[in-house]
Amino acid sequence: MNKKYILLSGLMLFSLFFGAGNLIFPPFLGLESGSSFGPAITGFLITGVLLPFMAIISVSLSESGLISIGNRVHRIFGLIFAILIYMSIGALYGIPRASNVAYELGFIQIIPLDNRFSLFFFSFVFFAATYLISLNPKKMIDRVGQILTPVLLVVLSILFIQAFLQFHSPATSPVEKYATSPFINGFLEGYFTMDAIAALAFGIVIINGLKDKGAKSKQSIVKGTLGAGILACTGLAIVYVSLGWMGVVIPKEMPLTSGAEILVVASNTLFGNGGSLLFGAIVILACLTTTIGLTNACSRFFNEIYPRISYKTYVGIFVLIGLLVSNLGLELVIAIATPLLILVYPFAIVLIILSLFQPFIGYSKKMYQFSILLTSFYALYDVLVSIGFDPIILEKWIGVMPFFENGLGWVLPAFIGAVIGYTIDRIKLRANHLKTTYSKTK
Repeated sequence: MNKKYILLSGLMLFSLFFGAGNLIFPPFLGLESGSSFGPAITGFLITGVLLPFMAIISVSLSESGLISIGNRVHRIFGLIFAILIYMSIGALYGIPRASNVAYELGFIQIIPLDNRFSLFFFSFVFFAATYLISLNPKKMIDRVGQILTPVLLVVLSILFIQAFLQFHSPATSPVEKYATSPFINGFLEGYFTMDAIAALAFGIVIINGLKDKGAKSKQSIVKGTLGAGILACTGLAIVYVSLGWMGVVIPKEMPLTSGAEILVVASNTLFGNGGSLLFGAIVILACLTTTIGLTNACSRFFNEIYPRISYKTYVGIFVLIGLLVSNLGLELVIAIATPLLILVYPFAIVLIILSLFQPFIGYSKKMYQFSILLTSFYALYDVLVSIGFDPIILEKWIGVMPFFENGLGWVLPAFIGAVIGYTIDRIKLRANHLKTTYSKTK
C-alpha cells in the first residue's frame, strides 16, 4: 500500500473526527481542571482518542463494516444497529448540527449578522460545498486529505504557537469534580463526546478510500487503516492537549463559561480584530470536513443496503435533509436523535471491545449475545431518563453496579455477560469435540 495514501488517509480521518465538539471540549476541561490538568487530560485521551482508534481497527477487522460487527449478535440486530448508528450520528444529528455550529460559532464571528436569511445563505453555501466534495467518493482522500486538512492544521498551528508565546497565566485550583477525581472526570468527558460512534461510521470511509486507491487484500486494508488511525489519533491527541493547555494558561480577567468562549477570547486577545476571523475559519473548516465525512459514510452505507438508489442520489438526499433541518427544526431533531445516541452508545463500545478480543480468544456468538443482553437494560434505562421518565423499579435492580451514577453501570454486567456466553460456547465446543472423537474411535 502506497505510504502517501496512508498519510493522506490519516489526515482525512483526523479532520473527519475533529468537529466543533472536539474543538470546544478540551479548553473547558483545561479551565476547570487547572492544576489537575495532567490526569484530567490523560483520562480524556483514553476515551476521546484511544476508544475511537479501537473502533476504527474493529471495523477494519470485520468483513463488511459495521453491519458484520452487529451480525455477531444477530442478523436483524446488525442491520437495525447499523441504521440507527448512521441515522443518529449522521442524518438526524451530526450533519445538520455541524452546519448550525459552523454558522453560530464560525460565520457570525466573521460577519456579525444573524437572521433567517443569513442562516439560509450560509447553510446553502455550506451544503453546496459538502455536496460537491462528497459527490465523487474516490476523490475524498485527495480533496480532504490533501487540501482541507492541511489548511485546518495550519490555522490551528498559528493559534497554538501564538498562545504558547503569549499566555503564561498560572494554573488555578481545579473545580470540585477535578479536585477529587481528575482522571475519572476527564475519562467521562472523553466518553461523552461519543466519538466511538462516529469512528464506526468513519471506519468504512477510510476502508473504501484505501480500496479506491488500490488496496485489495485484507492484510493491506488492515495495515493501511492501522497506519491512518495512528496518524489521525496522534494528531488528535496533540491538538486536544494543546487546546486543553490553552484553557489552563489563558488570562482569566473575566469569567469564562464554555470552551467556545475560551477560544473566542483567546483568538481576540492574540490577534485583535483578526482573531474572530481566525476562530471562525477554524470552526467552519472543522465542521465542513466532519459533514463531508458523515455525508459520504451515510450515502455509501445506504447505497450498499439498497443499491437501487445511486450513491449520488443519497448524497443529495442527506445534503437536502441537512439544509432543511438546519433552517427549520434542529432542536426537534436533536431531541429525537439524542435518545438514539444514548441507546446505541453502550452497544457500540461493547461490540468494539469484543471485536478486538475476538482474534485472540476466538469467535463466540453467545459472548456477544449475553453481553449485549445485559447491556440493554442499562441502555434502556438511560433512554427512558433522557425522555423524561423515572423508571424507579428498573433502577432498583440495575443501580447497584459500580459507576452507575456516571452512566457507566453497564460496564461490569457487559463483562460478566461476555464471560458467561464465552464459557457456554467453549463448553459446548469441547463437548462436541469429545463426542466427535468418541464416535471416530468406536
